[in-house]
Amino acid sequence: MAVWDDLTGQADAIAIFRAAAERPGAVATLERPAADTHASLSSATATDAATATSAAVRSTSSSMTHAWLITGPPGSGRSNLAFAFATALLSPGTPQGDESTQRLVDARTHPDLTVLSTEGVIIKMDSVKEAVARSQYSPSVGRYRVVVVEDADRMVERTSNVLLKALEEPPERTVWILCAPSEADLLPTIRSRVRTVRLRVPSIDAVAELLIRRTGVEPAVAERAAREAQSHIGMALRLATNAEARARREETLRAALGLTGVSTAVNAAARLLAIAGDDAKAITIERDAAEREGVLRSLGVEPGQSVPPALRSQIKNLEDDQKRRATRSLRDGIDRILVDLTSLYRDVMMMQLGRDSTIINLELLPELRRAAGACPPATTVATMDAIALARQRIEANVAPALALEAMLVSMIRR
Repeated sequence: MAVWDDLTGQADAIAIFRAAAERPGAVATLERPAADTHASLSSATATDAATATSAAVRSTSSSMTHAWLITGPPGSGRSNLAFAFATALLSPGTPQGDESTQRLVDARTHPDLTVLSTEGVIIKMDSVKEAVARSQYSPSVGRYRVVVVEDADRMVERTSNVLLKALEEPPERTVWILCAPSEADLLPTIRSRVRTVRLRVPSIDAVAELLIRRTGVEPAVAERAAREAQSHIGMALRLATNAEARARREETLRAALGLTGVSTAVNAAARLLAIAGDDAKAITIERDAAEREGVLRSLGVEPGQSVPPALRSQIKNLEDDQKRRATRSLRDGIDRILVDLTSLYRDVMMMQLGRDSTIINLELLPELRRAAGACPPATTVATMDAIALARQRIEANVAPALALEAMLVSMIRR
């Protein structure tokens, strides 16, 4: 099985990366991309997409570069494609990716692979410095040394400048693969030194097919999960396999539709925050416990035994990392709720405009009809603006409870 087979909805991008991995003689001749290369790879319209893709593949095939940027909306498969490309580059002589290399890349243990990521709010400068230092080493067993930077948008400016220096003076056989939602999330100086490939949002049918293939769920469950996740692959997997996650999502939507006054809005905000917390705990609690157990075992501490004073600092560092991960997970959970609410009022707008065939939340059809008849389209637009404002405020570190309360109060329809 080729390393590309488990990807979905990204045929054009796969063709670009496959051509880059196939190019012979690129070991010592990584070239900096021309200033307009990224535009040629990613600005195709629907009518000329095939022509642009063919040109992009030819350009990539004739000019392997040292730095790539994969952009696309959350859930479009940026990281999956990055690691598939890394596997193809690290595999001995085949762009399809051999099985042993894929296992090492999946486990993040390949000697020529460096992964720079974070489970906190930002990527730390020390982590970037360490990755930059490792990028200077020659490959151990493969054609390249590959550095994958997940969530490159989570670097503050001074941290990005450390990465910039590495991109300006790349070693001969080091390939950087950056992932971010959009080019605008990175410094202009970094954007000018990478070749950008934009991913499209996969279709609902493609995501549903992937869910059936990976999890074996019923087609109806897969279709609903893909539709409600709006083609976000990771979220669709969770909705398809976790009934509690589906129930929590439905509760948030019904809470927004049931607002009758300020008191219900305040109570609903508290409930939404609690749901986001429950969702975050469901994601992290099992992993936290497994991590702690593994660390204690590696330190020689038996289950139930107290931690010796000399080892407590290591446990404290682990707990601090887990708290940072919990903070990010909570923020991500709140953001998912706001995305779901946006989909809800988008459905209301579609019904007001007579576009019933494009509804996302089909299971709430009677409630959507009542909401659509209770206000004009302009009011629905104002509600969607309030949701967008809440996202901006939370991103700017406004207390989530206050941002949610202000949003829900503004959504009350008398």
